[in-house]
Amino acid sequence: MRDTTADTPADRAVDTTADRAAGRAAGRAGLRGDCENCFGLCCVALPFARSADFAIDKPAGKACPNLGEDHRCGIHAQLRQKGFTGCTVYDCFGAGQKVSQLTFGGRDWRTASRADARRMADVFPVVRQLHELLWYLTEALTLPAARPIHGELSRALETTEELTRLNPEELAALDVPAHRQDVNALLLKTSELARAGRGGRKKERRGADLMGARLKGADLRGANLRGAYLIAADLTGADLRGADLIGADLRDTDLTDADLTGAFFLTQPQLNAARGSAGTRLPESVTRPVHWTPQL
Repeated sequence: MRDTTADTPADRAVDTTADRAAGRAAGRAGLRGDCENCFGLCCVALPFARSADFAIDKPAGKACPNLGEDHRCGIHAQLRQKGFTGCTVYDCFGAGQKVSQLTFGGRDWRTASRADARRMADVFPVVRQLHELLWYLTEALTLPAARPIHGELSRALETTEELTRLNPEELAALDVPAHRQDVNALLLKTSELARAGRGGRKKERRGADLMGARLKGADLRGANLRGAYLIAADLTGADLRGADLIGADLRDTDLTDADLTGAFFLTQPQLNAARGSAGTRLPESVTRPVHWTPQL
């Protein structure tokens, strides 16, 4: 064991930072889709309609025709070219492997009874919503400014995790909107605490209609953009440091060279739906989408 008796405050600060980073990685490890341990549930349970995002209509509970016998997408490398952009921006937050391996104990929907297959399709969206809440709660616990409510956030995280482990019948009957409302109250408190110390004047854009807005180079530091409609907005070079982006619609939003450092409650599906560049600066919680321009 390393002798820490002679550590300086700077040394301990480095250790704390490393521990915090490791904790973030561990906490989110199970909150990303793992197709290797899933039976293609998103390609079966979820419906979609012919549109700019999907080339065909598919009802809930029916397997997509592109899904192979091995539970893999037969056109995964060509989804955008084939008209299935909607698939490329989706993420289950780890619900697929949870339902496949835990809730149904590794049973394949193809070999399960018709009733069990239907129940899998019903339960998957429920667990997906719970896992999305786990993502937000996990991130909230990494924000130093939210320390005054870390106890409440930890309890909410534990409760939400317990709900994901209910049996199929209990999950199907779960009142997710009620639980989401309780969690959202805590996330609102988190947002207020996290944005309170940010520079610049307070910017309240919650639920704002900013579709197609010209916000090139805009100063949106610490802005409240919860649920804002930013579809096709021009945020080229905008400063979004410390902004709350929970539920913001970023479809076709231009984030070229924008700075999202420290922005919180941003999810990978949101980012995948946007456009960006090698110069776009991102929080550690997400990765640069592969369809963006080449990285530096």
